[in-house]
Amino acid sequence: MSDVGVLSAHLLSVFQKDLFTRLAAAGHEQLRPRHGAVMAYLGRDGSRASELSERSGQHKQVIGTLIDELERLGYVTRQPDPADRRAKLVVPTDRGRDQMVQARAIIDDIEAGFARQVGPERFAAFKAVFAEITGRS
Repeated sequence: MSDVGVLSAHLLSVFQKDLFTRLAAAGHEQLRPRHGAVMAYLGRDGSRASELSERSGQHKQVIGTLIDELERLGYVTRQPDPADRRAKLVVPTDRGRDQMVQARAIIDDIEAGFARQVGPERFAAFKAVFAEITGRS
């Protein structure tokens, strides 16, 4: 059996291929897995770039580049943070919110497929242990 690193990488690859293929079919063909470092962690009302960096584990420079790309693609805008006018919030546009809704439905469907494959109790246990190991609840 492969080690947990290889298994995790394979699961991520399978998951992302399915997710982004289905997102493309839903009208979001310009998105790439790298954009998930922003879109997967973006709050519906916006998030600061520093929060996205912390949540995703990516460097601030990487997040900044991804935000620039997503802004050009029409998924996010930068707006003043009402809590601190010196800071900027990255806020999803209508297109970004549509992608977030589509992604959530697709992810739910992918996870339901995994649950059917191994059984709902085993999948729930797997997910709980995976979250515990990675420190993500």
